Amino acid sequence: MDHSTEVSRRNFIKNTTGAAVALSIPSIIPASAFGANDRVRVAVLGVNGRGQSHISGFSALSNAEVATLCDPDNNILQKRAQEFEQKTGKKVKTENDLRKVFDDKTIDAVSIATPNHWHALAAIWACQAGKDVYVEKPGSHNLHEGRKLVEAANKYKRVVQHGVQLRSSEALKEAVKHLRDGLIGNVYMARGLVYKWRPDIGDKGTEPIPAGLNYDLWTGPAEMKPFSRNYVHYDWHWHWNYGNGDIGNQGIHETDMCMWGLGVDTFPDKITSSGGKFLWNDAKETPEVLSSSFVYTKEKKIIEFEVRPWMTNDEGGVGIGNIFYGSEGYMVVKGYDYYETFLGKEKKAGPSRKAGGDHYKNFIDAVIAKDPKLLNGPVETAHLSSGLAHLGNIAYRVGRALTFDNKTEKFVGDEEANKLLTRKYRSPYALPQVV
Repeated sequence: MDHSTEVSRRNFIKNTTGAAVALSIPSIIPASAFGANDRVRVAVLGVNGRGQSHISGFSALSNAEVATLCDPDNNILQKRAQEFEQKTGKKVKTENDLRKVFDDKTIDAVSIATPNHWHALAAIWACQAGKDVYVEKPGSHNLHEGRKLVEAANKYKRVVQHGVQLRSSEALKEAVKHLRDGLIGNVYMARGLVYKWRPDIGDKGTEPIPAGLNYDLWTGPAEMKPFSRNYVHYDWHWHWNYGNGDIGNQGIHETDMCMWGLGVDTFPDKITSSGGKFLWNDAKETPEVLSSSFVYTKEKKIIEFEVRPWMTNDEGGVGIGNIFYGSEGYMVVKGYDYYETFLGKEKKAGPSRKAGGDHYKNFIDAVIAKDPKLLNGPVETAHLSSGLAHLGNIAYRVGRALTFDNKTEKFVGDEEANKLLTRKYRSPYALPQVV
């Protein structure tokens, strides 16, 4: 695989840690970008769930304007448009087909909050249309898509922000600097924890497509299946055709934090996963419980990841977050904006901090400056953190330990596993050739 157009992963890690942790947006925006009175016109794609946060986040910025809402479910779309007008006093344009948004020359940027199976394709099409992109996590539905997204961002010179908002947390930037500076010694292991309440979704069977939903557009590049309430609108997360389970849902924040904190800039070479469905006899396909290990043999580092869906204890006070282990202590990261450290054998309390950030503002500032280097969550994180989840899921699905080659981005001697690195795309929603 030719990775010549890829921004160096080494440079990515270097530019997002250490001295760059304290990176701030310059006060002077280049005159060649946007005029002093201009605002970035944003279209939000997918407005049922996470898209509502995108609408609020961009609406709160003085240098951005939510200009269009897009969703294949017209019932939800019109409801959101009405809510927008009631809240802001302004009407917003609505579209059901995201391709019409890409054709709209008045749109500067798109914010993608669709189901996972649309993320990379929508982002690549947006880059080809000259739009900058904020794409929700995971940045890809499979590992191959992540590589293509990086290539597209570079080829079309677009600003692409991955929705891992913890990267904009001032507290977690400080935490990573502590890890780089040796506060807890040699940092050799990271744990990612996703302990979320995930109840029985039942099995709702199939039924006619409801009025107002363009199910062909909703399905997009995925295999067409008979309509079910088990897919639309939230529980698609638990079906391989559309989602990636909780390691590829909430877990992307934690896979990203693991890689960021450890300072690893490649995928692991040894992957094992085990788990399954132990609680509910429902329609979910993805595992309720998943334990994955990712070993970086050369770097002598390991990532351990745990997904639990129901009754469980916390670890170090963490239910959603991370724990980093070093030779001189350990660090606990809770959620998106808090860390604390414990030093020495006595676990003496060390530095801690709680402080957030504005990931939407960081994106808009980079768009105005036309400078991807200002991004806290650049496109490389979309490939790396999402890809880590994909590797863990593949090891679970084939049921054996896997060896991964970072140069080819393929598994060594395992064609069954390699087939799961990509998917068959349904016409006309094919992944385009980028390089």
